[in-house]
Amino acid sequence: MLTRRFFLAATAATMVPGVARAADPAIVATTGMIADAARALSGLPVTALIGPGMDPHGHRPTRSDILALSRADLVLWHGLNLEAQLADLMARLAAEKPVLAVAEALSPDLLLTDPEYPDRPDPHIWFDPALWSQVTALMEPALSPFAPDTALRAETYRAEIAAMGDYAKTVLASVPADQRLLVTAHDAFAYFGRAFGLEVEGVQGISTESEAGLSRIAELVDLLVARRVPAVFVESSVSDRALRALIEGAAAKGHDVTIGGELFSDAMGSEGSYEGTWVGMMDHNATVIARALGGTAPERGAKGLLGAAG
Repeated sequence: MLTRRFFLAATAATMVPGVARAADPAIVATTGMIADAARALSGLPVTALIGPGMDPHGHRPTRSDILALSRADLVLWHGLNLEAQLADLMARLAAEKPVLAVAEALSPDLLLTDPEYPDRPDPHIWFDPALWSQVTALMEPALSPFAPDTALRAETYRAEIAAMGDYAKTVLASVPADQRLLVTAHDAFAYFGRAFGLEVEGVQGISTESEAGLSRIAELVDLLVARRVPAVFVESSVSDRALRALIEGAAAKGHDVTIGGELFSDAMGSEGSYEGTWVGMMDHNATVIARALGGTAPERGAKGLLGAAG
């Protein structure tokens, strides 16, 4: 168990007089998306605690997480209940050092909520390029003390965000109207759907810790059959068991549904790969969805980099 005593001891260990600090500031982010943005804005190394294939909804702080956070000069986390298991730890850290919940400063009227939980906004805002661009602007003041050229880098990065948003809008607009239904393992793509004009249904709720009931499976099977939707999508950080049940259910009703591909939802691709960046993740998702649902998109994506070795 990670006790308060361990946390305080780890923090104290970083404050020993005479111990030299590294040349670069220690910047720690919870998710890969935040780490990627911080690297782009600052040009500095940034440590991500929750890596490829990991689920931030259920992530509990490890001893290595505690050590990295205690030694950090700046901590960037998402907030909006995405990393629910880290909230208490972040509150304690904020009394000692700069800690920024990058999504929580967004205007509440920009956020989506589940009618059953109106006090808990959907945290998956990185799937809307306009919102992600705003998040980078909110990160700038925290990063600029460590990197004087943050403002210039931010301008370049936001241009890349806008360009990828334009690409996604173009390829997803090519999907036939009756097939503009995106069915995924959990409800992570509502902002994506709002940004690009897709109806979105998740088998599970906003959190991967919710459960999908038989009635929900049956409801989605009927929707897939009625709309003749050709594909559903698995996610890199979520089990595909419920999606397999959808495919079997549709087949029993005479409609073939395939796995359209694996999408990146709560985590990006492997470190060092194109898909391990926000731009590459969005390129991958938009391209895979468009092609699987009957639209037109280049096989290797906007920049011809999808699937390239990292």
